[in-house]
Amino acid sequence: MKNNKLILSFAAGILVMLFLFLGVKSCFNFGNKTEKTDYYILTNQISKMNKMVVLEQNTSSMQKTKMGYEVLGNEVSSNSIITYTKTNAQVTYDLNKMKMEVDSVNKKLIITELPDAEIRITPSVEIQSLDDSFFNRISEKDIKNVTQKAKETAMKTIDENRLRNEGRQQLMENLNNIFVLAKALNYTIEDKTGQLGILKL
Repeated sequence: MKNNKLILSFAAGILVMLFLFLGVKSCFNFGNKTEKTDYYILTNQISKMNKMVVLEQNTSSMQKTKMGYEVLGNEVSSNSIITYTKTNAQVTYDLNKMKMEVDSVNKKLIITELPDAEIRITPSVEIQSLDDSFFNRISEKDIKNVTQKAKETAMKTIDENRLRNEGRQQLMENLNNIFVLAKALNYTIEDKTGQLGILKL
């Protein structure tokens, strides 16, 4: 009987020690690494842009740049970089800047202001080949200079005036389609900008 009580007391003591150990461990997190990250959304603003892309042009080109050293007029070391450049050009019009007045009495849609063209030219340069020399190493500065020149050359090849003119013609065609609804409602289009002459108003 005493043995049973002794065993029960011993078992109870083990359980109490086990609970104490688990309690202390949970308080101090022994052996567990914790990590807490706080994430805050400061701003989440979405702007709805009423822009019309009327023209897009994509071009590509390759460029080889050779660099070397000369001693007494003789080239003793040279290397080269070949770049591939893709250029995207877009002509857009912000239709939020187009001003119109509606004369519902006389059934007129009066155009008072048209937006100007916005031209965006975006070149991206990829290094296709590096022909490095042991004596004449290509540095990061060399690569940066070459890619910058490739971008500048690509942008010069885009004829902005041609893009602007073709973009204006395309805008006129798009506006003509927009005005179809007004004409269907027997509204006449009155142009106060003097720029819609080619439209069948």
